Amino acid sequence: MKRIVILAVFVAVVLTAAYTVITLYDENMKVGRMWETPAVHPHEQPLLIMEPGVVPFDGGEAEYRNAKAEDLISPFKNDDPNVVASGKSLYFTYCAQCHGKYHDGNGTVGQSFHPLPGDLQSDKVQSLPQGNLFKEISYGVPNGRQPALATTIEVMDRWRIIAYVKSLGLRK
Repeated sequence: MKRIVILAVFVAVVLTAAYTVITLYDENMKVGRMWETPAVHPHEQPLLIMEPGVVPFDGGEAEYRNAKAEDLISPFKNDDPNVVASGKSLYFTYCAQCHGKYHDGNGTVGQSFHPLPGDLQSDKVQSLPQGNLFKEISYGVPNGRQPALATTIEVMDRWRIIAYVKSLGLRK
């Protein structure tokens, strides 16, 4: 008799726990079960139709990646003081850690590299066409330390940095 009572109490506890779990879910969940959720909520705004031309069908980063370096030309004039000033600000945000505040490759991070990052006022860098600099900044240097920054720096900002680097001229 004692076993039957213990078994009955155990079954009652299990059934009560199961019922509580089921009803607590229904009472405390704002959304409810999936089949009870309305597809459209009252007073809901309809999705806006996008205007033509909002999403580009061509161009963008893929166009720069696939272009030859010699075909890439900056949209800015290198001697525009506003472009050079914004390029300087961007240089100290993204590049100075490696290339240094004196553009010589002795930045805080750059000192740990062997070989050091390039001297941006060297003849080698200053004689590079803008397109080559753009490709190196954007997609890195094969077997080199220059990281690919295409996903970090906007396209126009990369051109501004190039304008600043070109404005430095050769080291004297």
